[in-house]
Amino acid sequence: MLAALQTELLLAFRKRSELANPVVFFIIVCALFPLALGSRAELLSPLASGAIWVAALLATLMSLDQMFREDFDQGVLEQMELSAVPFYQQVAAKIFAHWVMTGLPLVLLSPLLALMLFMPAESYPVLLVSLLLGTPVLSLIGAVGASLTVSVRRGSVVLSLLVVPLYIPVLIFGSTAPQMAAEGILPLGQLLWLAAMLVLFATLAPLAAAYALRVNMLGS
Repeated sequence: MLAALQTELLLAFRKRSELANPVVFFIIVCALFPLALGSRAELLSPLASGAIWVAALLATLMSLDQMFREDFDQGVLEQMELSAVPFYQQVAAKIFAHWVMTGLPLVLLSPLLALMLFMPAESYPVLLVSLLLGTPVLSLIGAVGASLTVSVRRGSVVLSLLVVPLYIPVLIFGSTAPQMAAEGILPLGQLLWLAAMLVLFATLAPLAAAYALRVNMLGS
């Protein structure tokens, strides 16, 4: 499992241009809000957490289509299926590598963008915790959708239609938690829901994605 994860991270680091796209997109989307609404704190502060979460969701979404497609086209998935490591564990390693290269940079950049959007200081820790819990869920749900559409040419539109409805609860709980902290309300319920979704999808998503990939490999 660790060897598979190390391999996936090494391959991801060799595609630096692809890794930069979601991060740059995340920054651009967040920067557009002050340009469109103005730089007044009373306008931006209530929208800060929602803007950051929407930008993180869209940045994750644009990177999902390539999670398994290259390995599927080159026959790598068949070799993974034949190896001694269980296939679902290798799929889980690919999902974790996707989050490390896509979701984790968004989490690390979020305080700077929150400062630009005049988010209250008391919301910063809650924003970081919500993103640490929620962005892995985005990658896990997206992995299931990417595995279902891996054999569909130009399947990014179909992928978006599949996963965006499932992203809505994550978006709601993730964006409302910092807002509640700014209002002096303990956002424990929202964070617990995000943690519960993380446990659920971390358990089921690799198995579901592995099964969907097997079906696509048999169909091809």
